[in-house]
This record gives sequence, C-alpha cells and structure tokens, in this order.
Amino acid sequence: MHSKVVSRLLAVPAALACFAAAAQVPPTLDKVKASGVITVAHRESSIPFSYLGGDGKPVGFGWEICGKIVEQVKRATGRADLKTETVPVSSQNRIPLVQNGTVDIECGSTTNNSDRGKQVAFSINYFYTGTRLLVKADSGIKSMADLKGKKVVSTTGTTNFQVLRAANQRQDIGFELSTAKDHAESALLVEGGRADAFGMDDILLYGLRAAAANPASLAVVGEALQVEPYAIMLRRDDPAFKKLVDDTLAGMMKSGEFEALYRKWFMSPIPPRGINLNAPMSKELADNLKGLSDKPAL
Repeated sequence: MHSKVVSRLLAVPAALACFAAAAQVPPTLDKVKASGVITVAHRESSIPFSYLGGDGKPVGFGWEICGKIVEQVKRATGRADLKTETVPVSSQNRIPLVQNGTVDIECGSTTNNSDRGKQVAFSINYFYTGTRLLVKADSGIKSMADLKGKKVVSTTGTTNFQVLRAANQRQDIGFELSTAKDHAESALLVEGGRADAFGMDDILLYGLRAAAANPASLAVVGEALQVEPYAIMLRRDDPAFKKLVDDTLAGMMKSGEFEALYRKWFMSPIPPRGINLNAPMSKELADNLKGLSDKPAL
C-alpha cells in the first residue's frame, strides 16, 4: 500500500483519539488537584505577552498573569505544592493542545473570536490589537494600497492571515500572500528581503521591531484592518475554572495591579535587551478594565 495512503489511514484513528481524549478530560481544577500539576502553555516569540527571556525561560505580560492564576489555583485546590509544567506552543497547535488536555491554560497572544469559541473558551479580554504591517523603513510602503505586486507574509494558524487574504480579495490589491511557521521567522523574511511586508497584530510587530538587530531599519505602518481582543485560552464547558480565571483577572483590573503590570511590559524597558515598546493602553482596553467583557471578535 502506498505510504501516503498508510499515513492517511493512520491519521484517522489518531484524530479520533484526539477528540475522544478531549471529551474525557475532567474539569481542570479536579484534574490539577489529583495530579498536583498544572500545565501552562507559552509562546516563544510573542513579545511582550509570552516569549523566551535571556535565560531561555518564558517571560511576559501574559505569562505573569498566568502566574497569578496559578496562585489562585493553588488556593482553590488546596495544593500548596502544585507544580507548574511549561509547554511551548505555536499558532498551529495551541488550540488542539488545550482541547485534548495536554495544556490547561494558555496566556499568550491568542485572539478571542467566535469561530475559536466553538472549540475553546476564553477569559475576560486582556488586550486589543489590529492587523498592520512590518516593513523595511526605506521600502516606501505606507499602507495596504502600496502592496500591489508585493510579497506579504503572515504566521501560519493566525487570524491575521485570514484578514489579509480577505482584504486582498475585497480590495483587489494584488499582493502575494504566504505563511511562515512563527512570528520570528516572518519578521526575518522581511529583514532578509524575502518578503516585503509581514502582516500581524500591531503590538507583536512593535515587539519584534524592538527586538531586531537594527530596530531603526524597520517600521510598523498602515491603518489597522480589524481590531480584535486577546484573551486567556482554556477548555470549553469548564465553568468553575473559567470563573477562577475571570475572577483573577477582574480582581487585578479593579485593584490597579493590571495597570501596573501593563506599564511594566508596555511602557518600560523589558528583557532581554531593555527596549521600551512605548505602547500606551488603547481606549478599548481601558474601557474593558471597567466593562470586564469576554466578548469575542466576529
């Protein structure tokens, strides 16, 4: 039998097993209490939300919020000895790994939208961003209209790829759209001249620009195509755990702790190179410190 056919046949039971595993995952707090372990997903280059610091360990705004949630999980489960296991995830595998119980929570740069809400659950929104472009500063590209005949890259498995593809078709711009495995690779394609623009959430682009070897050689341009919220991702149909996560975030937002954390990661020098993103809090996020909404993007 042809090897490709065999691979496909093997993939069917593997996929069914994944769905079965997701269905059998117990409520998160019960699972964590029984095992004494909570598994937290992190990204490797989503600056400043969740990325690897100079020592190779995860750091960031979202990562610190996850730490606050873990502390509340310890109290709720009575497991002062609770251990935290970390798992790196990508845009492609983050949702399946939450669904099947491999990870219990993800604090990164994941957009909360209606389609994903059919697969996973989301917390109160903790950031708002929009799709813009990272280009070389001397490229002459200032807006989407300047992309005609250009090569544009976005990261595989992101909503940004879909937004860019739709805009390209709707506005008949005529750019060539491709994907890269992660944000760091996408940025390198622009820096190396193999792509003219990288379309991604603007705050991530500012972070990648700040971390580049020569930040002044890059620019973030264009009007935001679509404003979307980020939120913490967890499994669906787990109301007790969602309440704990939401209560933790709400408490931080009401006490001023959230704003202090925002200033630390968006308005101050951050590791590993001490660069300041200088990204003031958006009106949408400031409003949500009071609204405490988990409303998804469409």
